[in-house]
Amino acid sequence: MPGFTLPRTVRTTRITRAHKISAAVVASASCAAALALTAAPSNAETTAAHAPAAVKPVSANGLPLTAKDRADDGKNASSLTGLKVTAVAKQGHAAKQAADRSADRKVIAAPKAAAPKAAPKAAPKTAPKRYANNLDGWIRESLDIMKSKRIPGSYEGLHRNIMRESSGNPNAVNDWDINAINGIPSKGLLQVIQPTFNTYHVSGTPHKLTDPVANITAAANYAAHRYGSIDNVNSAY
Repeated sequence: MPGFTLPRTVRTTRITRAHKISAAVVASASCAAALALTAAPSNAETTAAHAPAAVKPVSANGLPLTAKDRADDGKNASSLTGLKVTAVAKQGHAAKQAADRSADRKVIAAPKAAAPKAAPKAAPKTAPKRYANNLDGWIRESLDIMKSKRIPGSYEGLHRNIMRESSGNPNAVNDWDINAINGIPSKGLLQVIQPTFNTYHVSGTPHKLTDPVANITAAANYAAHRYGSIDNVNSAY
């Protein structure tokens, strides 16, 4: 340059260093451009032609997989899938068992209250049996009392003896026989004297000699002790 003349040695050194840097930059740029032009495809056919081949699977040792290796891999995959399914099934079964145990604990912890037992029904009250106020009713009532006291006798035996002794009159009195002479006349349907009535009176009946039912039951009780039954009496007794 005019006006600035550097010493030769210094100018040569600076030019040489700058050139080296420029040459390196240019060389690097040229290489990069060359690589870019070489790698860039000109059209679709060039891209397809220079596309890398599909990568083939290899085994652990770097060799391509054989049919046996793929089959083993398939078995392993199936085994893993089966294990997963089995594990899921076991988890579901365990969950169901846990739910069942929980339900059982709830049942045990809170049993249902037993329904209250119905109170036993009281036996219906039986209305007292009614008897007609006549000879038939007196005999039937006497027979029921005799049955409860285990005094033998039948309707026929009572009726037959009543008709012979008093003709069915509860107020009949014998004033002519020996008992009357002795001051203890026979009275009532079955003509019973007072001492006999007092001895064989049946509890539950009126303590009155001329009461129809009391008279019949006392006479039947006396006949049972002496003759076995009023049915066995066919005459004065």
